[in-house]
Parts: sequence; C-alpha cells; structure tokens
Amino acid sequence: MYQGSPTAITGFMAAATKVAAFGAILRIFYVAFANAEWQWMPALVIISIITMAFGSIVAITQRDVKRMLAYSSIAHAGFLLAGVIALSKSGLDASIFYLFAYGVATVGTFGIVSLIRDSSGEVGDLNRWSGLGKRSPLLASTFAFFLLAFAGIPLTSGFIGKFSIFSAAYESGNTSILIAGVLSSAVAAFFYIRVIVLMFFKDPVEDGTSVLIPSALTTITITISAVITLILGVFPAPLIDFIASTAFFTR
Repeated sequence: MYQGSPTAITGFMAAATKVAAFGAILRIFYVAFANAEWQWMPALVIISIITMAFGSIVAITQRDVKRMLAYSSIAHAGFLLAGVIALSKSGLDASIFYLFAYGVATVGTFGIVSLIRDSSGEVGDLNRWSGLGKRSPLLASTFAFFLLAFAGIPLTSGFIGKFSIFSAAYESGNTSILIAGVLSSAVAAFFYIRVIVLMFFKDPVEDGTSVLIPSALTTITITISAVITLILGVFPAPLIDFIASTAFFTR
C-alpha cells in the first residue's frame, strides 16, 4: 500500500497514524489494563520481538525505497512496544520521545523521496538512486542523516530514542526484548547503510532520473525535520524533561 500511495499520504500514514495508534495503546495498557499486566504482558513481549525481527529482515530484501521504509516502520513499532511493555515511568517517557523523534524524521524522509523523479513520476527503485550524492550532495546527505537516525546512530534523535527504550527494557528485566532489539537494530543498520553506500559510492545511472526543485513548503519541512533530529541527538534534555514532567497526564 505504501508503494502505490502518493508520497504525501505515505508520509502521513507512516508518521501520524503511528503516533495516534501508540498514543491510544499507551492509554489502554497504562490505564485500562494496568492491573492486569500479567495477562497481556507475555503476548506483547512475543509480538514486540516478532515485529522487530520481521520488519528488519524483510526490509533487507526490498528494492523499492517506499517498501523498505514501510517494513522498517514495522520494526520501529516493535521498538515502541518494548517501551510500552516496560510498564514504568521511564518506559512511558522513552516511548513518547521515540514517537516524536520517529515522526519528525519520517516526515523529512518522505519529503525527500517525493523529490526523486523521472518523466513518469516518483522514482522508488533503489537502483536508480545510485550516485544521488554526486547529483545532489545536500539532498543525499540529508536523506542519509535521516536513515542514520532510523538506525539509531549517535548524534541523532534515533540514538537517544533507542537508548531510552533499551534502558527502560533493561530496568524492567525484559532481557529477551533487549537482546532482540539490539540484534534487530544491527540488521536495520545494514539496509540503511546499504542505501547510503548506493547514493555516495556508486556512479549515477543515466536513466532520466532527476531531482525536483523543492517548493518552499517542502524545503522548510525537510529543514525543520533535519534540525530537530540533530538537536534531539546532541541536546535532548529539554524535551526529555518536558516529557518527564507532563507524561503523567497519560494515566
């Protein structure tokens, strides 16, 4: 569905719907089912592990950028579940931070995807993204930065988000989720870095693929997303403190 949808709709589906869904999940499991955690905890642990593994492994096989991002979003849902399962204040805070960081990076990512085109429309085939770093260094570098954030590389919001999730899982004693999360992150890093290598270390393909000049709105959206992703990676304290002081309203 992601592959055939307009990029603007795809970006909305990947970011906004996930934020809304996990907002509801946090409300349900931290409030409605708070006294019955022993009943639903084992099921969520299994779902979280399967989701992380499935999303990461299947994303490796994808040759379309939208499909790759779609399956990687499944893995991110598994990471978010790990924070929910922690059933602690730190788990709640980590989940909210991760939701925000992921949503911002996703909006910027799909903004860039919408700019890679040929005569028939958007170009999703990753092979045709070869050499993008030589044709449009700034755009390719920004896209690579978002991918590194998804992978959880230091100096990005993704690193802080995953570290917070893993810390909450460790504190709650969910070592199985912690191990699965680390392994899934390693797998995810592989296919993100593969795209970066394709953009910067492969020769451009002369097949009519070009970079559309972005509108003012698209430029502002991508720029703000990149700046927030960087700021939260190097100076996350203000948002973390804000979440810590207000997250109790979720209960």
